[in-house]
Amino acid sequence: MIRARGLTKTFSRRKETVEAVKGIDVDVAEGELVAFLGPNGAGKSTTLRMLTSLLEPTAGEATVAGYDVVTHPAQVRARLGFIGQGNGGGFSYKVVDELHNQGRFYGLTPQVYKERAADLMAALELGSLEKRSVQSLSGGQRRRLDVALGLMNHPPLLFLDEPTTGLDPHSRANLWGHITAMRERYGMTVVLTTHYLDEADSMAERVVVIDHGEIIADAAPHALKRRYADDTLTLVVATDDGAAVRAALPDGLGDVDLTAHDAGLQVRVGTAQGADTLPAVIEALRVAGIPTTSASARQASLDDVFLNLTGRSLREEAAA
Repeated sequence: MIRARGLTKTFSRRKETVEAVKGIDVDVAEGELVAFLGPNGAGKSTTLRMLTSLLEPTAGEATVAGYDVVTHPAQVRARLGFIGQGNGGGFSYKVVDELHNQGRFYGLTPQVYKERAADLMAALELGSLEKRSVQSLSGGQRRRLDVALGLMNHPPLLFLDEPTTGLDPHSRANLWGHITAMRERYGMTVVLTTHYLDEADSMAERVVVIDHGEIIADAAPHALKRRYADDTLTLVVATDDGAAVRAALPDGLGDVDLTAHDAGLQVRVGTAQGADTLPAVIEALRVAGIPTTSASARQASLDDVFLNLTGRSLREEAAA
């Protein structure tokens, strides 16, 4: 569905050349849901704007849905849906009128665009809002309208540029439920950018990590976590003998961090497959005569992956 080679974009700013995207190579297969992950300024949105023909590359090439983004931009746009970071509906217009206008923009006949609008409003729970103005809708309702606008042409490819930014957790979950249902219904390929790591982890089949305009990792979420980050075991043991604790721990674990605790020592250690490893660690300590009073295993996150790859926390940048 997408094939990009050497995709590059530079901007000139006050006689200075800024390399926003530096020769990206990426493929997206038909039917995939791929998340682009990276901090602000990493090049995610610039990459999406080039792939949707909204921004011409400085160098490189890309085909989307079988068409070159530079030489055949109209054919590219006709075959995709794009939901940007801002709301797409005009504030003073009614919901149903916005959908009908979107159908007209795509050259659909009145019968077809009215049927599609009614269908999408029902599927996205907008039917009772069709006569409401866009400005009167809640944030979640506006984002559902944006999804409906993006699907009026029944695109085989849907781009979502931070679709849930600013929504509360309930509205985010609700919107993703609708997007997932629409994807299954139409068999769409989906390309997503997001600052919410849990979205990328739970929704995407592949995660492409971008930093400073370059792809630095590309794999399924579980593969990235296995390759670039460890799970973390945290235990509290009833002793203050750190040397004895270190000697008792099984071989093959990662770095061990010991800190004083009211009940003895807190032990933090990195390891692969933490949930499976934790019982063996507790048993090794028991055999050495060191009781464990509490224990937990935290699975590695995509933020751990990004932190280990770049030295920065995506979660902290998103919060800021």
